[in-house]
Amino acid sequence: MTRADWQQIAEERLLAAAALLASQNWPSAYYLAGYAVECGLKSCIVARLAAAPELIFVERDFSRRCWVHNIEALVVLANLRSLRDADIAADPVLGQNWLTVKDWNEESRYAIKTQPQAEGLYNAITDQLHGVMQWIRLRW
Repeated sequence: MTRADWQQIAEERLLAAAALLASQNWPSAYYLAGYAVECGLKSCIVARLAAAPELIFVERDFSRRCWVHNIEALVVLANLRSLRDADIAADPVLGQNWLTVKDWNEESRYAIKTQPQAEGLYNAITDQLHGVMQWIRLRW
C-alpha cells in the first residue's frame, strides 16, 4: 500500500467515525477513530521507508513489525517518538490528547464504549490546534 492509500483510509475512517458519533453508535465510532490514527501512522512509516529503504534489509523483521495495531509501537516504527515527545512537552494539550489516543487498540472493536469515551477519543484525534491527526498529517 502507498502513503496515499494509508492517508485516504485514515481520512475515510475519521469521516465514518463522525457519522457514527452522529448516529450515537459509540463503540463503532471509538474503534474507527482510533483506526484512523493507526492508518495515519502507517503512512508515516511508508514515508520513513521512502527516505531510508535500506531499513527493510537492516532490520530483517521491520515489515512484519509494521502490521500491528499498537499506537505506541507505530510511533516508534515511524521514528517519531523523539519528535512527538518534544512536541507534547511543549504543548500540554497535545500531550493529553496523545494520552487519550495511546489507549486505543484493535481489541476496542469488541469493547462497549460510552458516549464520553467515543467523543473524547474523537476530539483528541480531530482537535484543529492540538489534535493527534493534525500532528500526524504534518509528518505523513
